[in-house]
Amino acid sequence: MKAREICEAGKVALRSGKYDQVRINFANPDMVGHTGDLAATTHCCELVDTCVKELLDVVDEVKGRFLITADHGNADDMVQRAKKTLEPLKDEDGKPVPLTSHTLAPVPVAIGGAGLPDDVHFKEGFEEAGLGNVAATFLNLMGYEAPSHMQPSLIA
Repeated sequence: MKAREICEAGKVALRSGKYDQVRINFANPDMVGHTGDLAATTHCCELVDTCVKELLDVVDEVKGRFLITADHGNADDMVQRAKKTLEPLKDEDGKPVPLTSHTLAPVPVAIGGAGLPDDVHFKEGFEEAGLGNVAATFLNLMGYEAPSHMQPSLIA
């Protein structure tokens, strides 16, 4: 996996001043999460957390704005669970059965950065917000109005 290399390239791009936006994708937690290996997934999540912190520091350094989200859960629950009790399922040796598929857990979205105006905040009352709202939110953070055919922005 290339988390460290992606992080370093992202920091260079952010500091370059060449771009209006830089999109960075860390696939590590998803890809390693599919293996069902808890120790490897924990290690990769720790590395990605470190990289994200470094990138957020650079966003602040260049007075930028950030939006962080994910497309689905995978590393958030590493065992198969009984549908009714949610107890971990065990194999014949009594070990938890790894979950190698995507979870249905909600994923967070965060905005911020030294360049975020003080009056920008999340709107209230989004019962069913989802990935469909992220594109309009991103456009609004960039200073553009989202087209009316998009799902509404999460920010005011």
